[in-house]
Amino acid sequence: MSETQDEVAVISTSKGEIVIEFWPETAPNTVENFKKLSNESFYDGTCFHRIVKGFMIQGGDPLTKDPSEEGRWGTGDAGYKIDAEFSDRPHNKGVISMARSSDPNSAGSQFFICLKPANFLDNEYTCFGEMIKGEDVLDALGAVPCGGGGENSRPEERQDVHSITIVSRADAGVE
Repeated sequence: MSETQDEVAVISTSKGEIVIEFWPETAPNTVENFKKLSNESFYDGTCFHRIVKGFMIQGGDPLTKDPSEEGRWGTGDAGYKIDAEFSDRPHNKGVISMARSSDPNSAGSQFFICLKPANFLDNEYTCFGEMIKGEDVLDALGAVPCGGGGENSRPEERQDVHSITIVSRADAGVE
């Protein structure tokens, strides 16, 4: 197993931890970008600002670190964009993918995790890994009451991303 495949992301949230296994063979640049941002503590203190019931939870916007910027949540990024890396991998429950605008090459830092299969996204969005631990946490996040923002998808109570850390599979307690 290569070092990249031995590494996983531990997303520590207000509901518990989700562990993500990467797909470096599917989206190598996206995996490296996510790991770089995580290692720089870019995601620490952000939140899941958009939860669409039965579809996905979205986070990764640095503007969510500042509650006074709530009107702009969903528009922040890392200050750059990365190119899309489409694949035949299906967007099943637990798959992590890059959020973007209508431009396929507009992703930067925002990501989403599917709450159920969303195959209409296949070959349209860059998926780069999948949840291997924490399904109860994903389900709990997907079930929080929402009511604000576009599509009434803003959680009524902040759903924190305390940190995203890159660790070995063994350190994350997964084989």
